Amino acid sequence: MYKHILLSLLAAIIFGSTNAQSYQLRVMSYNIRNAKGLDEATNYRRITDILQISKADVIALQELDSVTYRSKQVDVLQKLSELTGMFAMYAPAIDYNGGKYGVGVLSKEKPLSVRYVSLPGREEKRVLLLVEFERYVFLCTHLSLTEEDRINTVNIINHEAAAFNKPVILAGDLNDLPGSSFMQSLQQRWKLLSGEASTFPADRPDRCIDYILMRKQDPFKVRSAIVMEEPVASDHRPVLVELEW
Repeated sequence: MYKHILLSLLAAIIFGSTNAQSYQLRVMSYNIRNAKGLDEATNYRRITDILQISKADVIALQELDSVTYRSKQVDVLQKLSELTGMFAMYAPAIDYNGGKYGVGVLSKEKPLSVRYVSLPGREEKRVLLLVEFERYVFLCTHLSLTEEDRINTVNIINHEAAAFNKPVILAGDLNDLPGSSFMQSLQQRWKLLSGEASTFPADRPDRCIDYILMRKQDPFKVRSAIVMEEPVASDHRPVLVELEW
């Protein structure tokens, strides 16, 4: 009898411990066009409101100027970091207009490591930002307008992701449509989380080019995936996914 009671208590402890280890994460990707909306107004507060409404834990941002004359020498990502209270990680893709231009990540959690690697880009160089956190790794990018460059990028992304023994998420403006040769190649090892709802142009979206994906072997469950209803703040709409594992 005592053995039966002991086994029951042990099972309850194990079951409770398993439930306690469930982890939820809200992930966002947004090409913000330097916070310049379709009304031609640059409004950092407006972008900040969208980021905060999303309640995202980690956010991939594309088209970010860093102290360029075009953006009146504002470090756009740092400005958004100050307004949201989130950690900021930046990856410059090119020198531009007195400063830099690239992609960035905002996160509620302080990262363990940050680095970036160059990607192919004929019209302009591209970059992949890799941010490692305690439980997962987050990749942010904005890919080339040239199909061959995008296809050549797949092996680089796969190689970089393979270095990690924890879940890996990829997010960004991939500049290609669902079902394209590039997306088919990418999805040999990655699973699409965000769906195929249209994200561009923001006022009347008619195509999907913004995505959130995960490696196929990683233990994520998608609780929800939406394209946020935001027609003015940028020329893209933000993509938001809630994950659990």
